[in-house]
Amino acid sequence: MVIDFDSFYNFPYEFDKIFSDVFNPHHQRRRKASYPPLNIVEDKNNIYVRAEVPGISIEDMEITITDKDLVLKGQRKLPEGRYFRQERPSGVFQRIVSINTTVDVAKVTASTKDGILNIVLPKSEASVPRKVGITVE
Repeated sequence: MVIDFDSFYNFPYEFDKIFSDVFNPHHQRRRKASYPPLNIVEDKNNIYVRAEVPGISIEDMEITITDKDLVLKGQRKLPEGRYFRQERPSGVFQRIVSINTTVDVAKVTASTKDGILNIVLPKSEASVPRKVGITVE
């Protein structure tokens, strides 16, 4: 039998958390909606999306790209067993990222290493900025 005294030691924190959830009910929904956590970086030619997906196999993930959105869908399966504490999220997730740049969909690549999903979205030639020369009349 496992007895977890952590909740007794954190009682003031838990008590404050209850009040913050009552007075700000959207706080919990926002936290759940932001899984998996992402970093999005842009350079001149590409947009890079890095998502933390440890413990999720590639068979359980799906990446879809449309004209304006990148959609990450997946499921973190919970191993069988009797849990005394569960802090890692499990279940189905979906994350939609709006892309404000035209992307060359045929050249999009995705890879995973050490629980990080790396997606490279190459910008189309039409969206790459160009300098325009100014003439004097």
